[in-house]
Formats: sequence, structure tokens, C-alpha cells
Amino acid sequence: MAAGNVNPFNLSDSDEEAEQRLDEAIDTKRSPSDGTPGPPPGNPFSPPADAEPPALLLSSNRTSPSVEGISVSATAATAMAGSTDTRLSVDLIASQLLRDQYILTALEFHTELLEAGRELPRLRDYFSNPGNFERQSGTPPASKDQVLGPGGPLNRAGSISTLDSLDFARYSDDGNRESDERVAVLEFELRKAKDTIQALRANLTQAAESEVSSQERKNFKSSPEIQEPIRSLEKRALNFLVNEYLLKSDYKLSAITFSDENDDQDFELWDDVGLNIPKPPDLLHLYRNGGCGPPSPRDTVDVAVGGDSAETNLNSQEQQRKFDLQQQTEVVQELEYQISLLSSEKDSLAEQIRKLQSEIQTLRKSVSSPPPAPLDLGSQPRPDAPSSSDPSQPQAPPQPPLDNGQYLDIRGSSDADVPPAVVPSEPPTQITTHHAKLKTRVPIQFDQPNRKLSPAFQQALLSFCKMSSDSRLGAEVSRIADSEESVTLMLGRCLPHIVPNVLLAKRERMVAHLCQELIPLILCTACLHPEPKERDQLLHILFNLIKRPDDEQRQMILTGCVAFARHVGPTRVEAELLPQCWEQINHKYPERRLLVAESCGALAPYLPKEIRSSLVLSMLQQMLTEDKADMVREAVVKSLAIIMGYIDDPDKYPQGFELMLLSLGDPSERVVSAIHQVFIPAFAAWTTELGFLQSTLMPALLSRIEKLLKQGEHGLDEHKLHMFLSALQSLIPPLFSVVLQNAPFTSRARLQGDIPAIEVTRFPRPASPLQDVATIIGSRETLGVLLALYDHQLEHEGTTGWGSMLWVVNQLLPQLIDIVGRINVTSSTCVHEFSRFFWRLCRTFGKIFTNTKVKPQFQEILRLSEENVDALTGDGILTKATVPIYATGVLTCYNQEDDRKLLVGFLEDVMTTLSLSHAPLDSLKASFIELGANPVYHELLLTVLWYGVVHTSALVRCTAARMFELLVKGVNETLVAQRVVPALITLSSDPEISVRISTIPAFGTIMETVTQKELLERVKMQLASFLEDPQYQDQHSLHMEIIRTFGRVGPNAEPRFRDEFVLPHLHKLALVNNSQTAESKRIDIATQLFEAYSALSCCFISEELMVNHFLPGLRCLRADMEQLSPEHEGILSSMVRECEIKLENRGLGDAQGSVSIAASLVGEDAKTKFLSKMGQLTTSGAMLANVFQRKK
Repeated sequence: MAAGNVNPFNLSDSDEEAEQRLDEAIDTKRSPSDGTPGPPPGNPFSPPADAEPPALLLSSNRTSPSVEGISVSATAATAMAGSTDTRLSVDLIASQLLRDQYILTALEFHTELLEAGRELPRLRDYFSNPGNFERQSGTPPASKDQVLGPGGPLNRAGSISTLDSLDFARYSDDGNRESDERVAVLEFELRKAKDTIQALRANLTQAAESEVSSQERKNFKSSPEIQEPIRSLEKRALNFLVNEYLLKSDYKLSAITFSDENDDQDFELWDDVGLNIPKPPDLLHLYRNGGCGPPSPRDTVDVAVGGDSAETNLNSQEQQRKFDLQQQTEVVQELEYQISLLSSEKDSLAEQIRKLQSEIQTLRKSVSSPPPAPLDLGSQPRPDAPSSSDPSQPQAPPQPPLDNGQYLDIRGSSDADVPPAVVPSEPPTQITTHHAKLKTRVPIQFDQPNRKLSPAFQQALLSFCKMSSDSRLGAEVSRIADSEESVTLMLGRCLPHIVPNVLLAKRERMVAHLCQELIPLILCTACLHPEPKERDQLLHILFNLIKRPDDEQRQMILTGCVAFARHVGPTRVEAELLPQCWEQINHKYPERRLLVAESCGALAPYLPKEIRSSLVLSMLQQMLTEDKADMVREAVVKSLAIIMGYIDDPDKYPQGFELMLLSLGDPSERVVSAIHQVFIPAFAAWTTELGFLQSTLMPALLSRIEKLLKQGEHGLDEHKLHMFLSALQSLIPPLFSVVLQNAPFTSRARLQGDIPAIEVTRFPRPASPLQDVATIIGSRETLGVLLALYDHQLEHEGTTGWGSMLWVVNQLLPQLIDIVGRINVTSSTCVHEFSRFFWRLCRTFGKIFTNTKVKPQFQEILRLSEENVDALTGDGILTKATVPIYATGVLTCYNQEDDRKLLVGFLEDVMTTLSLSHAPLDSLKASFIELGANPVYHELLLTVLWYGVVHTSALVRCTAARMFELLVKGVNETLVAQRVVPALITLSSDPEISVRISTIPAFGTIMETVTQKELLERVKMQLASFLEDPQYQDQHSLHMEIIRTFGRVGPNAEPRFRDEFVLPHLHKLALVNNSQTAESKRIDIATQLFEAYSALSCCFISEELMVNHFLPGLRCLRADMEQLSPEHEGILSSMVRECEIKLENRGLGDAQGSVSIAASLVGEDAKTKFLSKMGQLTTSGAMLANVFQRKK
């Protein structure tokens, strides 16, 4: 028999047979050519020529586990000694040792080969296979000498995977130690191993028994309502993960309770879950990453590697691959089956959607006044709903829904649904007939408002009523049982959730949850109870169920109120629900008042219209006026908006207008935001139907703005102006909708063929869905068709006969432009507000409207032409706010190349015209400030200024230099270095001294804002040339501008620039001013120096600078003040004295930190005098001159 086919567990071989096979193997391994022994060809494991004879390996000092081992070893040695050159194969020796069960000797042999770096595959495979060390169930040993064979002590436990875990230190080297203690230990381990194996086999058996077949799994997936039962293995894995999560989250009591309820599982050991089951990540990781649960037993396969031969291993691997391939094929088939199911379901739903849309269109055409839109809470319509739009099929009776059709569900309603059928209230004496009539409910007729809102707008308006039906409890609340049978079903669903909370209701949170669970029971009882008094008590309990309900709890109560209202009808809503709201209107908790405010809006569609426009409106008006909580007033505004969506009494228009003005003036931003997002669009929709939008509402706001401007000649109330103008801005989308819907082309609009797409940037971003023009019109498809006709009408046919558009062009625009000309151009807030208004107006009405209707009216008023230059005065139109608003609100609406060129040309013309006419530059400055706030226009503004830099007129160049000061603060340093500084240096060398002086403020601003050292050095050199060049010594205007700039930028400039440049030059200027002969110039310089030193006194000044520059400069200025204004001499003397004290303290080491002159004056008599004089100095130029006049 070949060595590779030796069976190590064949115990029937005798010693003679072993010796015979050994001799035969030796003879077959000899070389046939020369008779010398040699290694077998192709055997890489044969020993080299210089290695020790194999007999030495067998003659180890370790004792074999049997007596026969000695004789066999000797026999082998004798055979080897018979021929000194005979060599044996290492693999042959290993095979012989394994065949005769010399396990320890083979293990020693294997270890020595590993240490020599010559691993033998036969030994490696044998000792790595756990199957070789389990007790065999074959024939028992033939003799007592073989009791330590394969079933002996080496087979300790089935749980031992390899011989690496065997404790061979337990076996001594003398070969005769078999104590009773070792036998007892091994017998105990054997029993434990058998128990473990039995438990694991039981787990595998359970998993195999509970596994669901592939066909059954397909049935589960094809029928989603049938849930696949949980397997035992899955349950144990989930239990382990849940217990682990509870312990990590410190829910110790819950973990203990959970462990007690699952006493058949060991939660401390994952291996207790099942055999060969990898532990998944924790619950948090599974939730975040969508991780899978533990693999099912069907997906895990145990593969045992046999030790018989390599062919067995290959066969088992091939079988494993085939099994995996079969599994993957099953998975692919299941996924394909699921895809086919989903595709068919998708086609079915698409067909149902088409049928429902057709039904909606039919109902809209057949019903003149649509019913009140119920609160759609997001659920889908029933798939089996019959389509009424198919005339070929008879109208089938409605299919009974779940729960025997005895629930009123408000979740699945659509806009075209018929109002729900509910039972009117019955007298308490007719209880039996009351329940009998529940079987045949009479439809309740709700008051239908005479309104024409689009379904999209109405649905968007009702979406501001926050409902809750996504959860189990929300679904239970949103439907109300109307029979004894359905009540029983509801109780069966709700009580299991209520009872545990009753038992554990010790904390406030648990009590609140319990109260939520009671809501459907209270509502059901209040609906069905025959006694009005009891019903009133139940509704009182509902509104007082939770002391301070949070958002979720309020939504649950509101959902129940709406379900109740739809179930009982408007009469009982008025008689039973509204009194509960009225009682809570002045409750001390704002959450309860908030519930009242939200209830008024949610119940509005189900109330009688007289109550809607009288009692409810008055309640909300009272809360808006008196309530102090911002969130309550915000909810009141939203509920008022819903009321405006259902009100149809024209006499209530003045009250609605006053409510709008009252809300606009609210101090809370939340309330103002709600008025713009919800109330104004709903109010505008109503005024549009009344025909008041263009004739009453917008003219009323414009007249208030004009009145405000007339009253504000001595001080405009900018807050009220913003209030009225923002309301006008919110009315732009409704105004454009009126223009589209009343256009001559409206009758030609058809939703067929290719519908034009609407550009994403066609309209400004709406503040809410109610301000979206598509929502107001009805749909984006309708809007796309109307916009295409609108652009064609404006471009080719004009506005003849288009009344709503003519009102905008001939009345609204001229009035707005006139108002713009009267606002204060220096008020950046007003300029910004009107600029945003015109921008939104032009973007909403479109580019063609802007180019043909808006721009011509502005251009006609501005009259930018050369012949009008000389006629301009300080009160000309170019000095008004019309210029910045036209530039920033109209010319920036569109950002094409032609639009940018038009804006550049306009700004260049304005700069040239204002400069040549010596007019104030406030309008140009306002334009630069508004445009400079947006980095998109920085390059454009620099282009305009470069035009002024190279202009032939010195006046224009002076204006350009002064505009750089406004632009530097917002421009990035790269543009400052590349575009601004070169332009300013060019102007600083201008032949005209006035141009050079005009660059000083811009240079100062650069020193204040820029951080690049190279750039700062260039600017400092330029300023130094102004101060040190002899040609500027007598330039009084230049010195005044430099001192003013130093006082403005010094406190914020880089400390090094302030210390090395500003303070020394101020000292020099103060010293020179002492010798100034012209009194007027001396007064001007002293005034500017006083303001500059006052500003710089709050900065940190080092001791050296204090001694060398700051104190000497103050003393020079004090000398001027002694002659010009003796009352200021005391202030300066106090400042000098404090500086000297600080210097003395600093020298003694008692004072640390910065020198702050202004802070040192606190607490002294000089403070009052200083501040009073400073107040006089900053009042006006005339008073400054009087202050510094010499006393006579």
C-alpha cells in the first residue's frame, strides 16, 4: 500500500506486516542504477546527505504511548543499520508513525520539522483536523496495551478544535504515569463536551425545523399583509441585542425585567444564540447603517475537512461551491419575482391615479361650488375605489372598508371627496333607535363657501394645520367608530396599549403618554353618547387631558377634533366644541391657548359660515390683540389665514384689512413671518375674488406710504415704511396671477401637446408655497402655458384691452416711482427696501415687461443727457433715491451681458453728470453701497471707477477717488492690490491738487482694512509723500483731510502703522499749527487734532511713544486751546496730567496694561466738562467755530 493511502485508524495491522511494508518501501526507494540509496525523485521532503539518519529521530528519549513503540523503533534502527547508505523519506516515517498511532512521537517529529523550517503537509493536515481526535465508534482495542489509542486520553473533548489546545504537559516523559486523577479529569471533560455537542445539535435541529421554505418565503413577499413568522434563532439574536442596548443605555430595571421574561437564554454569552453565528453590530449601528440581522441557518454551512485524503477535501469544497451557487440562484429568482410584483403594482397604481384624476376633473365640472377641502393627512386613496369618470361602467356600490366599514377615516380623503356622512345628534330618550340609525348614516351637509380657490392653493393653506396620522395612535384618533361592533374592535386595539401604562404610570412622561392613548376612547364616546351633558363633560376632559401639551400631543388632539367635526356635523361642532375653545381662551398656560388658536383654524372648514365669520373671527382677533405669547399669536395668524380662505362675506373685508395691519406691526418676528407666509396670500386670494386687490387693497397701502412720507419730513418712521412696503411685496405674486387670469389670451390656454417648461430662475424664490404663482394658478402646467402666451402678448400684441395690466403700467408704476423720488437717499434702509421691491416686481413680471414698461418710465424721469447738465441743481432728480433704486432694483434684475453694459453706462453717466454739475453725490454713494454689498458687482463697479480715473475732467476724477473709499471695505485684497491701489496711485500723481487730496480717505481705508504688508508699505509711502513733500507744506485742505483720516482709521489700523506713522505725524502737525498765523486755519487744524487725539486716546500707547509723541502733541494742542478756547484748555490739561500720572506709575511698576485716557477720566469732575464740550463740538460746524473763537 502506498504511503499516501495509509489509514492511520486501521488497528488490525500486526507488527510483522508493519515491518514487511517498511522493508518493501525501503527496497522500492533505492536507486536502480547504482544501488545507492537516494531520495525519492520529486520528493522535496527527503533529508539531505549531511542530515542525521532517521533512526536518530525515532530513537528519541521521549517514550511512545505503547510498549510496542520501543521494538518498532529498534526494528527500524536495525533495518537502517543494515546498509549504512540507506535513507528513508520523511513522509514515509510520518506515515508509519500515524498508521501505528504513535501520536506523541509524530507530534514531536512534527514540532522538530517546524523548528527546522521543513513543514510536512501530512502532519500539518493531520494535527489541524479536529475529526482525528474525536472518539471513534468502531471496534474496541484488540488488547489492553492499546487502551491509549485513538479513543484514549488524547480524545479529551469534542469542543477542542486542534491539538494546539491540548495540554501535553500533563503527560510525563517516563511513559508510565496514568494516575486516577487524570482519568477523573478527562472523564469530566468528556461529559461536558458531550453536553455541549448535544446542546449545539439541539439548536441546529430547532433552526432546521423552524426554517421557512423558499416557496413559502415567496408567498410572504407576494402578500405583504402576511408577515413571515420570526425564527427561533432570529428571536434569540434580537433578544441579545435588545438586552445589550438596554444595559448600554443604563436602563437597568428594564434589562432585568427583559432578562426575567426570557429566562431560557443566557444574555452574557453570545454563543448561546446559536452555532457558527457571527455577532452583528449593536442596534444603534444597525439603525444608522441599515445593517442586516444575523444570518439565517439556511445561509450558514459547517464544512468539516476530513483527514482521509486530499480527494475528500476537494469533493467537499466542490459540493460547497455548488451549494453556494444554488443559494445565489434562489436569491436571484426571489429578487426577480419581487421586481415583477413591484412593477405590476406600479402599473396598477398609475392606472388608479389616472382614474382618480379623471374623476376629480369630472366632479369639478359637474359641481359649481366645491365642498370644503378636508385636511389631507398624507395617506393614499384606496386602490379599489371605483372611478366615476368612466361612463361605460355602472356606478358600483362602495366596497366595505376594513373594520366592516364602520369607521370614519379622515386620512384618505381627497379634494374631490364628498363630505363625510355622519349621524345627527339624537334625543337621549331614543337610545335604541339611535344605535339602529347608525347603520344607515345620513350625509351631513357642510356650509359651502362661495369661493374659487384652486385646489392646490386650498390644500397648501390647510397644510399649515399640523395634524398627526402617521403613527398608530394618530391613525386610531383620525377615525371614529360609529357602531357597537366597531367600538369593540377599537377597544381591543387600544386597551393593550393603555393597561401597561396604567401599571407603570409613575413618571410624568408616562402619564402624558397614557393620556394620549385615551384620546381615541374619549372621542369615540363623545361622538356616540346620547346625553349632551355627558358629551360636554367628555370634551372638557379632552381639552384638559394634558396640562401643558407639547407639539405632538396638540397635533393628536387636533386630529381628533377634526375627526369629531366631520363625524357629527356643523351643528354639534358649534354647540359642543367651540364652547371648549372659548373656555380656554384665557388659560394661564400658553400651550393651552395655543391649542385653542390652532383648533379654530383646523375646525374652520366644518363650521357654519355665519359662525366662521363672526364668533371664531372675534375669538382670534381678541387673542391677537391681548395674548402676550409669541407662539400663540403666530398660531392665531395662521388660523386667521384659514378663516380668510373660507370666508365669503364682503362686509368682513375692513376687519380683515385691520387684522393684517395689526399683525404687521407685531413686535415678534415669528408673527410677522407668519403674516407674510400665510395670511397675506390668503387675504389677497379673497380680495382677488371680490375684485378689491387692484381697486382697494394695494391703493390703500400706497396711500399709507405716501402719508407716511409727508409726515416724515422731520424724521421718517422707517419701521412703518418697511411694514407697508413688505406687505406690498407679498402682494406681487397675487397681482401677477390676476394679470395672467384676466388676460385676453386666457381663453386660448389649452393643456395639450408640448407644455412649455418653466425656467428654474423665472420667479424669485417664494417665502411659502402660498406665494408660489403656480400654486395660486393651480398647477405648473397651467402656468407654463399662460407664461408662453403672456410673453407673446407683450412682445407682439401689446396691452390693448388688458385692464389688469394697464392698471399696473399706468397707475401702479407711476405712483411707485413718485414715492421713490420722495424718500431720503441717505437712508440705506429705505433704499434697500424699495430696491428689493422693484427687483421682485420686475423678476415676477418678466424680462419683456421690465424692458418695455419699467425701464422707459425711469429713463423718462431721469433724463440723462448733456443738455440737462447745466440745469441740474442740488434738488435735481439725479440726487434723489430714484437713481440707486433704478440701478440696484431694476437694472440688476437680469445678469446678461447687455444688462451689465446698461448698468455700467448708467452709473458712468450719473457720475459724470453729478460731478460736472457740482451736485451732491449721495445718490451715487447709495448706489455703490447697495451694489458693493454683493461681490458679483465688484468688477463692474471697478470698471465704472476706472472710467472716472481716466476721465478728462478733474471733477469726475475727484468723484472717482472718493468712491474708492466706499468700495474698498467690501472688496477682497486681491482686487485691492490689482485694481484699487494702482488706480489710487495714478490719481495721487494727478496734476490737480484737489484730485490728489481726494485719494487720502481711500488710502486711509486701505490702511484700516488690508493686512498685506507690501500693500500697506505702498500706501504708507504715498501718505508720507503727502506729509513730507515740500510742495504740500502750505496745503491747508490736504492737512485737514489727513488729520481727519488719521482720527477715523487710527484706532482700527495696524498698531505698527499707528505707532510709527500716525502719532509722529500728528505731533508734527500740532507743532506746526502752533506757529500758524492765519487764525481760521489754526482753528480748523486744532478742531481736527482735538477729535483725532480724542479717538486715539483709547488705544494702547507705549511709554516711549507717550513720552516722545503723544504727550508733546497734546501739549502743543493745549497751547492752541489756551488762545482759541480757554474752556477746552482744562480738558486738555486733565488729559495731560493723567498721562503723566500713568507714566509715573508705570515707572514704579504699579500699573500694567494700556493707557486709556477716556477711562481715566471716569469718576472725576473733568468727565462732565469733557463730555459736554465734546457734545458741543460734534453738533454742527457753526457751533464748532463759535467754540474756538477767542474770548473778548
